[in-house]
Order: sequence, then structure tokens, then C-alpha cells
Amino acid sequence: MQFGIFTVGDVTPDPITGRTPTENERIKAMVAIARKAEEVGLDVVAVGEHHNPPFAAPANPAVLMAHLAAQTERLVLSTATALITTNDPVRMAEDYSYVQHLADGRMDLMLGRGNTGPVYPWFGKDIRAGLELAIENYALLHRLWREENVVWQGKHRTPLHGFTATPRPLDGLAPFVWHGSIRTPEIAEQAAYYGDGFFANHIFWPKEHTQRMVDLYRRRFEHYGHGSADQAIVGLGGQVFMARTSQEAIRAFRPYFDEAPVYGGGPSLESFMRETPLTVGTPEQVIERTLSFRDYVGDYQRQLFLIDHAGLPLKTVLEQIDLLGEEVVPVLRREMAVGRPAHVPDAPTHAARLAAREAAPEPAEVGAA
Repeated sequence: MQFGIFTVGDVTPDPITGRTPTENERIKAMVAIARKAEEVGLDVVAVGEHHNPPFAAPANPAVLMAHLAAQTERLVLSTATALITTNDPVRMAEDYSYVQHLADGRMDLMLGRGNTGPVYPWFGKDIRAGLELAIENYALLHRLWREENVVWQGKHRTPLHGFTATPRPLDGLAPFVWHGSIRTPEIAEQAAYYGDGFFANHIFWPKEHTQRMVDLYRRRFEHYGHGSADQAIVGLGGQVFMARTSQEAIRAFRPYFDEAPVYGGGPSLESFMRETPLTVGTPEQVIERTLSFRDYVGDYQRQLFLIDHAGLPLKTVLEQIDLLGEEVVPVLRREMAVGRPAHVPDAPTHAARLAAREAAPEPAEVGAA
């Protein structure tokens, strides 16, 4: 199982000091966060894509991922999420294949529709076609990575006539794709249809909602013949803030929660902790809460935590990563392995997928005895 962090790259004033980091500081902070995540033994760092304040830092995840690939040696780099709706799938095919080569395969791609309405017209798209765009654009992206001389015609972009995206995927193996969603069952269906991974955002809604979405994906994954339902590839988000006592954690995090662009001005911190997976407390409480996720989604492959938002100072974020790497994740790795059936797959990596492909038996020749 993989553990890591994801970032939405918000540039938010610190409610304690009133200081807003510059965009340069925030971008460099995301690099420092990734290096710290590798240092403490985390597996994944995923960077979001936004094109509007206050989410100013990750406007181009592929550029940041390529830089992080040069700054790290082991970390898997991903998106959280890349916008399949407003990006050209031809450009995405080429950009993320390029990252795949630079990272020697240490990358995958999480796709989403985004949660900011104005981004659609900024890129010449109509938000009312959001779901259509997600389905059509991914159908093309999927083909571009697997076929040369693509002939294609759809509704939302100009046709292609014998087009070949370059560079071709590393080792002829397309990047693994997760389809990320907060609330859209059609995206769970899309992930299941292709046999891709499904990543449930899991930071805004009660556990019953996440359970329904993951159950749907698992059932449809099996329906499409990719394996049994418990072999479907599932990832979850989550939010944590830790201190030595729960009272200290709540006291320290409350000002940041109250002013956060993601949920500031909404429910109280206590209500959000009760109704969603947000865990503010001790490392032991984070471990206990995270282990409970398996009770309603089953054995899963990837757990990412949001910890660097809402104006939290970089020093505090790095301290949180230390706690994750030193006290939380080692226990989660051990406990999540207990009772995990042997047929449940590990988190997909380029190396493992390549080895599985090379170990697969050659198809029999037509007419062979």
C-alpha cells in the first residue's frame, strides 16, 4: 500500500501572522515538501491543477512533476488532479509521457473535472459539457498512449488523421491512471470501464458517501471483467493535523480551518471532524481513524493526506510530514497488511506493471496446435 500527501497549492494568508507567501515562496515550498516526504519514507506526492487565485501555485502539474523528478530518487509523482475537461488530450498525452521519461516511470496521473466553474470558459469550454468532456477526452487520451497513427473524431475538438503523440510512453507502457471524484458516479463508472484506478476525494463528505462511490466502482470493475470487486484499485484522500495532545492540535489548527479557502466559513471544526474524515488530534488518533477507512471501503491501495493548505507555515507542514513518516505511516503499513488477502493487488507502479507484462505468457499463434 502507498502512503503520501497531496497539495492543492493554495496561496493563503497565515491567519496568525497575517502574512501571505509569495507565489515563488509557495512553489518552492511545494518542492521542499516533496523532498521531505521522500526523506521520511512516504511513497507519493500528488500536485493539483488550478488556474485561479488563491490556488496559484500548481497551474501546470507536468512542469512541477518534472522538476520534482530531478529532486527525488524514489518518490512516485502524481496529480491531484489534472483537468481532463479543459486540457487538450493531445497535449496531456505528450506532456505526461515526457514526465514519465524524465521520472524513469516514477509517476502516474489522477484525472478530474475540477471544482471551479469559471475555468471552463477560460479554456474555451462549456461547463454544461463537463461530464461529456471528461468521457470524450479520456477516450482519446487512452488511445493516444496505446496506438500510433490515431484516426479520431469527436464532438469537442478537431479530428485527428493519422496522428502519433510523442514521446511514446516509456517502455511502451502508458502511465497508470486514477480517476478522481468527489461526488460523480459516472466517473466511478469510467474508471471501472477501463480497469483504471478510482480515487475518492474523501475530504468533504461523510463516510457513507465514499462507501457508496467505492462500492459502485468495485461492482462495475468486476462487471467489466477486470477482476473481482476486491481487486479493484482504490485510493482515498484524507486530512490530518497532529500535535502531542488532541487539545493542542485543535487549538493550533482552528484558526487555519476557520479561514481556509476550501471550507472556511462553513461548519465548525468539531462538526467537520465528526461528519467527514478530517482528523485533528494525536498521531494515535490519526492512526485509529485512518485504519477505520478499511471498514467501509475494503482493502485499498493508496492513502494521500492533505496537510499543507490554509496558510499553514512551511515549518509546521514539514513537522507534520515528520510525524506522518516517523509515527503514523509505519503503523499504518503494518496494520493495513494484517488480514489483507493475497489476491488483492499492491498499488500499481511502473516497475511492477512492466514486470507483470513481461511475465505474461505470449499469446498463442493462430493455427498453433
